[in-house]
Amino acid sequence: MVKKRSVFDINFELDEEEETAGFPAGNQRAPETKSLDVSPQPRVSDLSAPRRGPMASAIAETADATAERAQAEAAIRAENDALAHEHVRLKKLGLITDLIQTSDVLTSKLTRDRSANVDPELAELKESIKAVGLSNPIRVEQTAEGFELIQGFRRLSAFRQLAEETGDPRYTRIPAAMVPRGEPLVALYRKMVDENLIRKDLSFGEMAQLALSYARDESIPSGEAVSTLYASALKQKRTYIRQFARVLEALDGTVRHPEAIPRALGLDVYKLLDAEPERAGAIMNALMDMPDRDAAAEMRVLRDSLVPQKKAKAEVVAKSVSKTSLRLGRPEGEARVTASDGKVELRLDRDFSAVPRARLQAGIEAFLATLDEEG
Repeated sequence: MVKKRSVFDINFELDEEEETAGFPAGNQRAPETKSLDVSPQPRVSDLSAPRRGPMASAIAETADATAERAQAEAAIRAENDALAHEHVRLKKLGLITDLIQTSDVLTSKLTRDRSANVDPELAELKESIKAVGLSNPIRVEQTAEGFELIQGFRRLSAFRQLAEETGDPRYTRIPAAMVPRGEPLVALYRKMVDENLIRKDLSFGEMAQLALSYARDESIPSGEAVSTLYASALKQKRTYIRQFARVLEALDGTVRHPEAIPRALGLDVYKLLDAEPERAGAIMNALMDMPDRDAAAEMRVLRDSLVPQKKAKAEVVAKSVSKTSLRLGRPEGEARVTASDGKVELRLDRDFSAVPRARLQAGIEAFLATLDEEG
């Protein structure tokens, strides 16, 4: 029951003087005010909303909790899906790293670009691993048999030696990044080669040996193998690698220590064999006569092979240093000919490699026959 307050209006009648006179302080008369009914009024909800029983409240609370749980589960599923997609993306990029057993790592898929001979820098690497650990994981490809090594032959060798020398189980497992499965063989070789090119610790002999192994695997010329594997190298460096590869190819596997060949010595041997291919047999025989040779002995054999060539070259220089130069007009342009003692050089804007071999040989023979004519 709502109580109502009664409101009464009381009017006091003023005298005429009071009505015309202002307030003593001279203020204006206060304006009339209206009375308001401030009594409490009943709420609409109290009148119209029915009361909810305990069962209805429990059902509503259960429904709210179920909706919240469904939202949480949906958020967890979305997060798990995002993590799974991110894992797949990182795996495709080869950015997933794990600890794997060194005994599970195989090195048979790729011919290593490092020599199998003693590595004097491996001791330093082992000391660094013992002091601060391995900062750069190896890279492997997972297979049915285990893992195939792609990059990190020295790091793997260091871990295996440390495990054998110290007996510490920490060195039986090595950090490894997983490369995507099914990459082409040339891509795997490039990964291995480019890493060592950046670190600049491979000799020309080692790089040439790898190019020859890859050429045999792919049945391609050694020059093409060099261009494929060392595409990131400078042009001059690729030229040196090709020349070293031709030396090793000409000596037919008799060089045991290609990593020990200095650049200057290797290029001199290349020039010798390029000018006198028949000299390769004598060098091979000299190497095979020393079955227990080390790197130093092998380098002596290669240096000794250059002595006759150097003497002959000195005699040629002492004999004549004069040159004859000619310029001939041709449809292709001007031909420049330079003749010296033992050498004739022809320069012309023409691809002589496109001339058939028989025709080129006939032309050279005619040229030499003309030079031998009298009169």
